[in-house]
Order: sequence, then structure tokens, then C-alpha cells
Amino acid sequence: MSTFRHLSTTHTLPYAHHVRRVSSDQPFRWLRLGWQDLVAAPMVSLAYGLVFVVAGFVLTFGLWRIGATYLILPLVSGFMLLGPALTLGFQAISRDLEGRKRPSFGGALLAWQGNAAAMFNFGMAFTCFFLLWMRLAQLVFALTFPRTALLDPQSLLTTMLFTFDGLTFLALFVALGAVMATLAFAGGAFALPMLLDRNVGVIEAMGTSFTAVILNVPTMIVWAAILVVLTAAGMALFYVGLITTLPLAGYATWHAYRAVIIAEELKLPASP
Repeated sequence: MSTFRHLSTTHTLPYAHHVRRVSSDQPFRWLRLGWQDLVAAPMVSLAYGLVFVVAGFVLTFGLWRIGATYLILPLVSGFMLLGPALTLGFQAISRDLEGRKRPSFGGALLAWQGNAAAMFNFGMAFTCFFLLWMRLAQLVFALTFPRTALLDPQSLLTTMLFTFDGLTFLALFVALGAVMATLAFAGGAFALPMLLDRNVGVIEAMGTSFTAVILNVPTMIVWAAILVVLTAAGMALFYVGLITTLPLAGYATWHAYRAVIIAEELKLPASP
């Protein structure tokens, strides 16, 4: 209890009273607990993960068909930006397992209904963020990428890695992507499970998430690295690996939320 009181009275960050500090070895515990959830509900996990694999196939094929292959890299990296929003159903499954309820595919798909208005606002915010990222990536490509380059995947890759202009584009793309990813991670790391768990608004949820990340920077660096590795590993086999890695990330995220965000019944009343 004293830890909660100390955190809420010594920090001026908004919603600090929601947050506890955790050690940097905790993300590996969250990952282990996430794996246990995956083993406990394998069929619904794989079925729900398959939805995102199919979506990735369709979007990539669509870009290839319209001759916009240069947008595949922003799409793939943008997939990581949208990661928090994509794991809602998995977090609902973890919540059901925690409450000793039988998880279902339908329950995962409809998890947003418990706090529909806030979920909609969160989804719109991240969709706009994703579209902003795609637009910025287009601008960087238009301003820095050699105009003489062919737009087939092999030519794009060769130009990007073996020409000065291509390397300039890659450096700017990575730098901009890092900034956008940091903002997306800070705002979404704990917001979605909080919206799922409590009847709060999107401002409070995202504000709490930002504060939790700021107060746990070393731990969040480890956690973000784990999520990037999981997502990258899942996409390395042309999205197929996401069938496993996305559920694992979603389940681990629920346990991260439980560890970092103080349960409502444990929060102390505000100081007079």
C-alpha cells in the first residue's frame, strides 16, 4: 500500500495514482503468463490470429495489384503501430481465463461492446495515427527516393540499400518510424486493456498509459523490444507467424496491464 501512496503523492504526472512501478525483469514473466494463456485456449487463439494473417495478405496483395509496392514497407511497419488496437480480442480471452470463464471466438470479436464509445474513439485515434504515418511515409518517399528507380520490389530494395538517395530515404524513414512508434506505444501500451477492464474514457486510458510508460522507462524499453521481436518474427514468414506471435503478445499485454495498473479496489482515496 505504501508504494501506491508514494507514487501518487510524489509525481505530478496525470493519473499517476493508477500506476505502480515494476522491475525490468517483469516483461519476461508477462510473456510466460501469456504463453500459458495460449496453451489454455489454443483453438480460439489460432482462429482469431488467423483473421489478422488474412488481413495482412489481402492488404499486401492489394498494394501489389495497384502498383503501390513502395507502400508495403510503411504498411508492414504501420502494422506495429496498430499492434495495441489489434490485440483487444486476445486481451478479452486472457480476462476470461483469469475469471475462469470459457473464452470464445465470438466473445473476442465482440469484446469492444463493453465500453463501445471509448473503444470507438480509441480505434479512430489509432486509425488516424496510422493514416498519418502512411502519408508521412509517402512524403519521405517522394522527397528523397530516386525518381529513376523502378517500383518492383527487387529494384526498390536494391536502390534503397545501395544508393546514396536510397540510404537517405531509409535513414529518414527509420527515424520518423521510431518517433511514431514511440508515441503509439506510450499511448497504447495499457490503454486498451484499461478500456476493456473499466468504464473509463479514452483520455484517461491513454493518459494513464503515457504516465505508466514514463514511470517505468527501463521496463518499458524491455517490453517494447519483446513486442517488436514478436511482431517481426510473426511477419518474417509473410504474416503466417502472426497466428502464434500476435496472440502471445496480446495475452502478455493483459498481464502487463494487471502488473502495472493498480486495480480499482486497491487504489487509495485522494489525499486531502
